Amino acid sequence: MKLLIKNIKQLVGIEYQHELKRYKKGIEMKQLICLEDAYLAIEDGIIVDFGKMDEWPGISDWGGLEIIDAEGKFVLPGFVDSHTHLIYAGSREKEFEDRINGLTYQQIFERGGGILNSAKKLAEATEEELFNAAFKRLSELISYGTVAIEIKSGYGLSLDSELKMLRVIKKIKDVSPIPVKATFLGAHAVPAGMDKQQYIKLVIEEMIPAVAKDNLAEFIDVFCEQGYFTQEETEEILNAGKQYGLIPKVHANQLSVNGGVQAGVKTGAISVDHLEFVGENEIACLLKSNTMPTLLPGAAFFLSLPDPPARKMIDSGLPVSLASDYNPGSSPIGNMHFMISYACIRLKMTPEESINAATLNAAYAMGIENELGSIAIGKQGSIIITKEMPSLTYFPYSFGANLIDSLIIKGKIVS
Repeated sequence: MKLLIKNIKQLVGIEYQHELKRYKKGIEMKQLICLEDAYLAIEDGIIVDFGKMDEWPGISDWGGLEIIDAEGKFVLPGFVDSHTHLIYAGSREKEFEDRINGLTYQQIFERGGGILNSAKKLAEATEEELFNAAFKRLSELISYGTVAIEIKSGYGLSLDSELKMLRVIKKIKDVSPIPVKATFLGAHAVPAGMDKQQYIKLVIEEMIPAVAKDNLAEFIDVFCEQGYFTQEETEEILNAGKQYGLIPKVHANQLSVNGGVQAGVKTGAISVDHLEFVGENEIACLLKSNTMPTLLPGAAFFLSLPDPPARKMIDSGLPVSLASDYNPGSSPIGNMHFMISYACIRLKMTPEESINAATLNAAYAMGIENELGSIAIGKQGSIIITKEMPSLTYFPYSFGANLIDSLIIKGKIVS
């Protein structure tokens, strides 16, 4: 199948073959190459050509060709969401009310809420129930422009339930129209009534080998935080996962400075995620690494946490990426358009920086920067066509609007 999009008002996020980047950092994040009055050609799901309309070579073969006229519209790379908890068995709006009434995240957890609440509900759910609910959520996220997604376990907290979650993710992979990556997050919390060291032993000696045996995950993650897992425990678990080929990620510095960033860099993590509490030591540590700092503004917004210091991080020369952290307890939203707008409004990132963070840099945080994240020949033809807009800045400016006119996934029009 061939698809031609012509008369594009602005083609956004171009990369030419001689200057392909794995990610953008520091001042590079402000660089977003765009073409005015452009065309884009996709064949068999892959971008094969783009350029200015006055350089368009015309059509030599009309067979199987579909044409879209994008006059007045912008074309962007589809969004990549590198951090979600899409598999869960029930909402947690009662905890939302508890926070309104003054309880903290930690107080809710200590009362059996939070992650433990989700774990209890998940243990009672069947794989079919979890799959049906998660696939419905995935379809909604795709409609927002997400063209690749990472999904974590972590609401199981037992061998059987963690494997159940990962099997559901595998089933989603098999039928999803977009790329899906799985993360084993057995070390999300310690189950009620279990000694922490006993649980860490279970994660390392039983869960990780079982996950690897059935090839159920690409990544391994740990919630490194006060009251959950220490820096040393995080490193121990991640290193155990690496022995089985699992790539580290870290839930780091969401509620406090607790060594999560250092644990991630030391173990070669592909990303450290959250980062509401980041200081000079963490920035200096990240500058010496290839670890992607990933910001989750949905969680900071929903939990009324301090915003991560994105401006300071970028101005120090770091890259950052954006993800939704879609989950029932702290970020029940998977709309990457909102994350981009929030990054501009609250984190003082420019529109160009926020789009790079949600596309190329986010693709790096999933290990798929060679496939997605920019408009480049040879990458997947998974793109967004906006409604008519006056400028690119109008996209984050209109934070409550649905500005997607068409979504193309691997060259196929899906909406």
